[in-house]
Order: sequence, then structure tokens, then C-alpha cells
Amino acid sequence: MTAMAAQGGWKETVRGNIRQGAELDVPFLLMNALAATIACYGLFANSPAIIIGAMIVAMLLGPITGVALALVDSDPRLLFRSLMTVLAGTAEVMAIALVIGLIHNGIPITDEIMARTAPNLLDLMVALAGGAAGAYASISSRLGVAFVGVAIATALVPPLCAACILFAHGYVGLGLGALLLTFTNMVAIQFASSVVLWMSGFRRASRMSGLSLQTLLRRNFVSIAILVVLAVVLTRSLHKTLERQFFETAIRFSLNREIDASPGCHVAEVRFETARGDGFEGKTIVRAVVRGPHPPTAAQVAAMERGLPVPPDGTSLELRIRFVETHVIGREGPLYEDEGFRIGE
Repeated sequence: MTAMAAQGGWKETVRGNIRQGAELDVPFLLMNALAATIACYGLFANSPAIIIGAMIVAMLLGPITGVALALVDSDPRLLFRSLMTVLAGTAEVMAIALVIGLIHNGIPITDEIMARTAPNLLDLMVALAGGAAGAYASISSRLGVAFVGVAIATALVPPLCAACILFAHGYVGLGLGALLLTFTNMVAIQFASSVVLWMSGFRRASRMSGLSLQTLLRRNFVSIAILVVLAVVLTRSLHKTLERQFFETAIRFSLNREIDASPGCHVAEVRFETARGDGFEGKTIVRAVVRGPHPPTAAQVAAMERGLPVPPDGTSLELRIRFVETHVIGREGPLYEDEGFRIGE
């Protein structure tokens, strides 16, 4: 009887902590405002360290866990309060990020911002695992420090800020991609947290009976349906990302193989650009920096271009080579002076 009472007291303590974390109060608003500010300037500075700091400061994880507990415990009051807190925190972060984005509209879009615009299935898996870890850390007295890692893994504020910065710069499509990442994280965290709480014995549906698995799934039907749709969409996104990576790898391999065949020549850098509009509709431009003693002719560049793989997105391909003349000198004098570029025309 004492053990059961102790277990019940432990659960009530956990419930109290989660309810407190779901409160819409001054500390919640203040910390999220600071997190949004830190995240925006970290994104502008292209600094992962600053962005990680914003992840730790943010407090959006608490009310999402409150939604999970409310669904498991059949607590409509907690559900409403947690949802309102999530919405208020999200709106606050977006408003601050939009204002900062408009103030600094002249700062270019950085890689850290772009990295949050194309979510895929891997992001969904991370969010599910992070949500489960967060729920387990919240019910274990030994794992409180794990919340730091969970906050980093299930980042919510940086993609929200990235979306609003992109909106402020006029990149609506990219901004919607960052919003999709945030929404994916929120739904996955909530569902994973509900499952972990249910498995840990938080099943208070009534005074007499616990919450069955069937009831848990029914109450989380909306989350499950959304996750299924997201899984399909993000799987397609992952497939496109992998296709693009394989395409770029094949391009680099092909260029290295062809150009390295010419004595003294090598590929220093390869970059890819998808040009849109202004007469370049649907064109993938491959920009290669080549160093060597003799430049290729236009006909040789065209021959290399014809041998490159076709872009997976159906765009046409154009190879542009920036040649940097170099001289290799040995103890007997310059090398490769009598060698020409050996790509067949």
C-alpha cells in the first residue's frame, strides 16, 4: 500500500510539473522572446553555437508536453490551456522574428536559414525520438539534465524564426518549408510524449479504470492522421533530396574523371545552381573551377556537358568552367608546357 501511495504521489508530482510548464505566464513569454531574438541573430550570423543557445532558452516544449498529458489524462482544461500557451508562444516568436527580419532586410539569407527550409523524413524521425526522450526525462528524477539535449534535438524556435525571416525577405515558398519543419516537430513531439506517458502509467481516464490503448489511439487520431500525411510528404522530400545528392556526386565524379585525364589539370570546386526566370527557366547550372596549364575550348566544354547526368528535376543542364591558369615547375623547369587539354571534342 505504501509503494502504491508513493507511486501515486510521484505521478501527481510529475503532473504538477507538466501543468506548471504549460502555464502562459511572464517567464514563458520572456524566455521565448529572448530565444527568438537569439535565434534570429544566430541565423543571420550563420552561427550554430548561437542557434543552439536559442534552442536551450526556448520554452515551447513545456506546453506541448502539457497537450500530451491532457490527452492521456482526459483533462480538457489542461488541453485548452496548453494549446493556448503553444499558440501564444508561437505567435510571439513569429512576431518578433518578423520584426527583426524586416529591420535587417538587407542581410543576405545564410546557410543556417536555408538548412531549415526542406524538411524530410529524417526530421520526423528525430522529432519522434526527441519527443519520447523529452517525455521520459520529464517523468524521471534522474534525467532532468537530459532536457538540454532534448531542447537541441527538437528545435522549434529556430525554424519558426527562419520562416519569418524568409517571409520578411519575400521568400514565401522557402518560409513555408521552415514552417512545415516546425509543425512536424510539434506534432511528432506531442504524439511521442503521449505514448511514453501512457506506457509509464499515466492513464487516468476515470476514477475506476485506466486509459486503454484503443482509447489512447482514438484521442490521438488527429495527431496520427497528421503524422501519416507528413510521413508521406516528407518521404517524397527525402527521396528528392537523395536524388539530388546522387546527381551532384555523379557530376563531380564525371568531371574529376574527365579533367584529371589532362596532365596538370584538376577540379578545384564544383557548385550547382538552379536558375529561374530571365530566360533561364528550368536550367541547372554546374559551375566548375578548373586549374591547369591549358584551358579547354568551348567545343571541349560542350563535349563534357553532353556526358554529364541529366538533372533529376527535369531541368536542362549547362556546364560553365572557370579556368585558372597554373604552372607547375620542377627542378628541370616548367612541366606540362607541351601538353594540351585532352578532352575529345
